[in-house]
Amino acid sequence: MTLQQIKSFAAGQWVDCDNAARDIRSAVTGEVIARAGNGALDVEAMLDHARTVGGPALRAMTFHQRAKMLKALATHLGNHKQQLYDISFATGATQKDHLIDIDGGIGTMFVFASKGRREMPDAQVYLDGEVEQLSRNGTFLGQHICTPLQGVAVHINAFNFPVWGMLEKLAPTLLAGVPAIVKPATASCYVAELAVKIMLDSGILPAGALQLVSGGLGDMLDRLTNQDVVSFTGSAETALKLRSAPHILSNSIRFIAEQDSLNASILGPDAVPDTPEFDLFVKEVTREMTTKAGQKCTAIRRIFAPQAQVSAVIEALQANLAKTTIGDPKDARTRMGALVSASQKTDVLAKAALIGQEAERVFGDPDNFDVHGASADKGAFVPPMLFHCSTPDAAQHVHEVEAFGPVSTVMPYKDLDHAVRLVNRGQGSLVASVITHDSDVARQVALGAGAFHGRLYFNDRDSMQESTGHGSPLPHMVHGGPGRAGGGEEMGGVRGVMHYMQRTAIQGSPDILTAIGGKWVPGATEISHHDHPFTRTFHDLQIGETFNTASRQISSDDIAHFAEFTGDTFYAHMDDAAAKRNPFFPGRVAHGYLLLSFAAGLFVKPDEGPVLANTGLDHLRFMKPVEVGDSIKVRLSVKHKTPRNDDYGEVRWHVTLTNQDDDMVAEYELLTMNAYGSR
Repeated sequence: MTLQQIKSFAAGQWVDCDNAARDIRSAVTGEVIARAGNGALDVEAMLDHARTVGGPALRAMTFHQRAKMLKALATHLGNHKQQLYDISFATGATQKDHLIDIDGGIGTMFVFASKGRREMPDAQVYLDGEVEQLSRNGTFLGQHICTPLQGVAVHINAFNFPVWGMLEKLAPTLLAGVPAIVKPATASCYVAELAVKIMLDSGILPAGALQLVSGGLGDMLDRLTNQDVVSFTGSAETALKLRSAPHILSNSIRFIAEQDSLNASILGPDAVPDTPEFDLFVKEVTREMTTKAGQKCTAIRRIFAPQAQVSAVIEALQANLAKTTIGDPKDARTRMGALVSASQKTDVLAKAALIGQEAERVFGDPDNFDVHGASADKGAFVPPMLFHCSTPDAAQHVHEVEAFGPVSTVMPYKDLDHAVRLVNRGQGSLVASVITHDSDVARQVALGAGAFHGRLYFNDRDSMQESTGHGSPLPHMVHGGPGRAGGGEEMGGVRGVMHYMQRTAIQGSPDILTAIGGKWVPGATEISHHDHPFTRTFHDLQIGETFNTASRQISSDDIAHFAEFTGDTFYAHMDDAAAKRNPFFPGRVAHGYLLLSFAAGLFVKPDEGPVLANTGLDHLRFMKPVEVGDSIKVRLSVKHKTPRNDDYGEVRWHVTLTNQDDDMVAEYELLTMNAYGSR
């Protein structure tokens, strides 16, 4: 058998492994299948290549251009995922496991691409929050902006998800405009190498945007600067060693960690046998114990049930786990494959033995179980092991030791407060789930356990058909947790992108803030054009382009007609004496929505043109009532423009309504979709 030589991709070149390489064995057969590692990698050249070639190329792109790049990468990976499936079986993963790792990683990249297009500007600066008025007359303002770090992101990934674990870090990093050096765990680096090769061969990424270290990093971390980021997934022990290195600490280098986690699941007091929630609970626990052979950072390690339901839970889990066919992951009959390596098997069994000092094993004998299509001795196979700890308050190991495999412990609780105390003994977890149909139970757990968990997953009969499962981190939501779990927050949509950007407070005039942020700030210079703005295409309109309308007087007949036509006969519009008794009104006043309607009539161009649709308005507020005899006029300014597809983009207009004394009576942002036209 020819051994695969796993290469690194450094400074634009593929580099072979050398004498420092380590053997990699198949999780299924125990045979050596590959070698990885190079003790002579020029890490300084890699860092320089990322900073001087990849970084400038990415920063020259807008968020939308980077988002389109991510979408193209995800599409390309999707077209080649069969290759990734085929090679991943050697990690011990089944086809269903591949869907989580490979399809899940590709899906995550698609989500970040979508969020980049929808929630971020077609610009190089991201605005964080609203403008702050720092002076009385609004000539001195402040705002927070985010710009890409001018360094490199070093991604240190775990063995269990060589594709998803890489892409869930890579997507927000590239979207931020920062190049990445990826270091996968050696045990499964051959899968990551193939995924990187597929991405690089596509020609979609600019040079220097992505590099790969197969094997050790050498002294790379000692060469980082305060513009660099380390994003780590792995054990708490390794995370502590890396993040506490003097060079990391003295340079305040960002260190994002996702590490050990004793995740838990609570069966709600209402979820008794024969309810949909009880069956759902058993199904969730079984799935989390056996998927990826329990090698998931979000897998359920501790199972909490009301004292009266513990026996029923154990019996139901025993019945479900007995159906778990263990064996060759390529066989369609296999429900659970192998652990990733023999060393991982040794570690899991040792930690299961520690748990066994405080709990009785009620399912799964590691010395006597069936494996089909493979050798239990040669492969890294273990059975699912279920323990029962009847005294969780006195126990220690079950709340502190994570056996990173198909190992979980059932424990009783007396009441919900007791369950929360037990769950929190994990000292910080990625996720805890609560299966209940009682919203008060959910609220009590959220208040009591939220501070100890990065995610709380609630499920019941109403959401079970569409829920994604206890153990599924979603790119829309943060993935991480406090304390033992590392204190990091990956993904979370745009929140994840911010890890690779610097938030900076800027202060200056409205014109300065407009120029930096690419969004018109009230008080900035207005641009006049002889044509009505609704006759101008998306590309022709300029930020700050402003249209001032004629005025229109409001009569009592206008108010009466609007009230009769709409049915809005609120007393402040109909009864002068009653309106005067209201502290907000001087007397009878015009409807707020009448003012909006009249405003539209003042600025809308009725003819067919580039404005395709009015899609809504944001931030509407009324500042001063309009009485009979008052007049209103409108100022309409182009605040921001965002491309939406190949045919049209969104124009955000800043709209103000003022009266005859130039006092502002209303303000809002109008959204229209405008055809592009020619550039």
